[in-house]
Amino acid sequence: MIKKMGYRWNLRKLMADREMFQTTDLVPMLAERGVTLSREQVYRLVTQPPQRMSMDTLAALCDILGCQPNDLIEVQVVNQEVRKTAGGETHGPLPAVRRTSIRRPEGL
Repeated sequence: MIKKMGYRWNLRKLMADREMFQTTDLVPMLAERGVTLSREQVYRLVTQPPQRMSMDTLAALCDILGCQPNDLIEVQVVNQEVRKTAGGETHGPLPAVRRTSIRRPEGL
């Protein structure tokens, strides 16, 4: 069975637990640890799950928040759908839905 993996990004929650409510509060704290990010970059980091992040940034966030990487990132299985037969047996993941477009040759 193929599993599609995802994750939950908990930076905002961890900040709130430590009474840090302004994303701009992180900018100087990150800079003290050698990570230079703009206010906009920090805002995106707090409000959206990152697709890529440097290990330096992850280590700095863990130091600032007094946490471990698994506190910031919760790995989850996103898609567990499996195909079932009429008899109730399962046979692996459902095939991906694919849109098909039909084009007629010009001049018809």
